[in-house]
Amino acid sequence: MHVATTRRQHNDKIYETHLLRRSYREDGKVKNETLANLSYLPAETIQVIRESLAGKHHVVAEEGFAIKRSLPHGHVAALGAMANKLKLPSLLGPACRERDIIYALILARAIHPASKLATSRWFNDTTLGADLSVGGISTDEIYSAMDWLYVRQGTIEATLAKRHLHEGSRVLYDLSSAWMEGTQCPLASYGYSRDHKHGKTQIEYGLMTDVER
Repeated sequence: MHVATTRRQHNDKIYETHLLRRSYREDGKVKNETLANLSYLPAETIQVIRESLAGKHHVVAEEGFAIKRSLPHGHVAALGAMANKLKLPSLLGPACRERDIIYALILARAIHPASKLATSRWFNDTTLGADLSVGGISTDEIYSAMDWLYVRQGTIEATLAKRHLHEGSRVLYDLSSAWMEGTQCPLASYGYSRDHKHGKTQIEYGLMTDVER
């Protein structure tokens, strides 16, 4: 038996017919017999029937395997896509172990800012650790990669300036902070307050502009 599919077009619309057929030989000739019209079944059901008749075996997803562990991935993938669009990896330098570590640290800073030690542990809790092979990394290797980045600072700054500025451009930059009321702001954390608001969380923010903005 097999599923035979025919298509016909009428008024710019395509119609499909799915028939369950069996082939048999009679008087030396191969003939087909239609057993059922499957056209009104869902497309995925028709596909399962087609594959089953072709010899494939299907199992219920929940019964075919057991999930022992899953790692968060969506936020890492979204930020990684944006970083690649901005050509961040190539901006940092040539492909190497140090670049992977620095790249992972930058993504972690945007997603889950924490100390170097806490970040090294956090790598194991997302797909970022596996994707960039930084799971279980030591703080010594992190600081070594940061030394590598420091040497490249001038090159990176020059590349950014060439990419976004022109000769004679003026850039204005300022860094500030603000203390917060409440406890629900995900960006707020405790730290030194220049406003002397002890016991209050705060956020830090920077602003960079050119003469046109």
